[in-house]
Amino acid sequence: MVNPTIIIPKTFKVSHEQFKELAAVNRDLRLERTATGELIVMPPTGSNTGNRNLDIEGQLWLWNRQTKLGKAFNSSSGFHLPGCGNIG
Repeated sequence: MVNPTIIIPKTFKVSHEQFKELAAVNRDLRLERTATGELIVMPPTGSNTGNRNLDIEGQLWLWNRQTKLGKAFNSSSGFHLPGCGNIG
């Protein structure tokens, strides 16, 4: 299957609520929203990058399990950071 190309104008902005709705109906896309409301569609990584990421994630998981200093998340996790949802 060929991945479709999406062209997003630089002036296109989405609110946090709009982003959540877009992400919910497009779960197969890796979407990000900047603090200024810009929408970014991220391509998947290649096998070399995926392999390196897994090695890093494994080391972080093991270190965190041993130290019990907090929670660790992988790169697929989504976050809404305080103060990043207000766009003018």
